[in-house]
Amino acid sequence: MLIKLKNKDTLIIDDFKFKCCIGKNGLNSNKKEGDNCTPKGRFKVGNIYYRPDKVIKPVTNLKIKKIKKNMLWCNDPYNKNYNKPIYINKKIKGEKIYRNDYKYDYFIVIEYNTKIIKPNKGSAIFIHLTRNYQKTAGCIAINKKDFLIMLKVINKNSKIII
Repeated sequence: MLIKLKNKDTLIIDDFKFKCCIGKNGLNSNKKEGDNCTPKGRFKVGNIYYRPDKVIKPVTNLKIKKIKKNMLWCNDPYNKNYNKPIYINKKIKGEKIYRNDYKYDYFIVIEYNTKIIKPNKGSAIFIHLTRNYQKTAGCIAINKKDFLIMLKVINKNSKIII
């Protein structure tokens, strides 16, 4: 199943068209850490993470991971765990994925810069939730209802074209 970003506010999957939002500074084929751009390219879809204390376990063919209170996503380009989920450690910088808001109640990892990781090429690129479609720091965001529909359509072999 192919997920395609048609333009800056439409995600197409099969016969479904979902409203979405992307990075504040648009698309970039030369993504850098902190540039607020969504990376251009064709990427695999990774694991889904969810908050079991806030939402139900998703129905999906993707590999499911629970988000725990002490989890971060490493955004320190000089750390060996760059662009990977980690546990809180004062020596390592990371983005909280156990958040007070709803945005990461569910999120899917976009396999950007995840296999052969290059420092400063960008980290924590996800498909996550939004309610107001405000621009992101580089992710793609859709509303919860559409996200749950998407989960039933895609699988571990799905790719996203941005």
